[in-house]
Amino acid sequence: MFEALLTGLAILAGAIAAVSGFGIGSLLTPALAVSLGTKVAVVVVALPHLAATALRLWMLRRYIGRGVLLRFGLASAAGGLGGSVLHAFVASSVLAVVLGALLVFGGASELLGTARRLRFPGPWAIVAGFLSGSFGGLVGNQGGVRSAALLRFDLDRRALIATATASAILVDLARTPVYLLSSGQAILDRWPLVLLLTGGVLAGTLLGGPILRRIPETTFRRVLSVLLIGLGVWLILGIGR
Repeated sequence: MFEALLTGLAILAGAIAAVSGFGIGSLLTPALAVSLGTKVAVVVVALPHLAATALRLWMLRRYIGRGVLLRFGLASAAGGLGGSVLHAFVASSVLAVVLGALLVFGGASELLGTARRLRFPGPWAIVAGFLSGSFGGLVGNQGGVRSAALLRFDLDRRALIATATASAILVDLARTPVYLLSSGQAILDRWPLVLLLTGGVLAGTLLGGPILRRIPETTFRRVLSVLLIGLGVWLILGIGR
């Protein structure tokens, strides 16, 4: 039953990411933290996240803002590398609180509308790129900060999602080798779960996106925001430590 629920959640996460540009780490990591702890959950989700992000990038490749990617994406990758190194030395309980706080912040800012009004002026957008990548490497969650930072560059919706996806895969490529070196055994011990989640997020990316796009955007954003806040509070209160 637990595996069936995880498969369904992986499909949903892949579909949400196809529409919004983030969601896989935000949904799957807290769910896995219940049984694995946050530290291991971050590592296990990294490979499915990389696979789904690569597929989404291929689908959106023509819309990437390449000039933005060269500045913002490389800063994000540097942050991702640093965050993944730090991840190896931080206790699972601390990671749970950090991830929970990020989820609550992201959900609340979206629900209140501040996420769409937030702008990082000038070079601060690059700093925010580094910061978002650092969170991505540390706890596997970077979507909210990354999206807010990219709004500074006035990209249209497709270019915003495509550039966010390209930045995300640079972070994945930077952090995944570090995870393999520091926690490779944890991944090997759970390879059936990694394959299950990878299949789910890929299916969601291909099939779920068109379905979710039929839902009114306001409704979609509100439901996602409430879900993120709930997961964040759940982690902060102690689940997954």
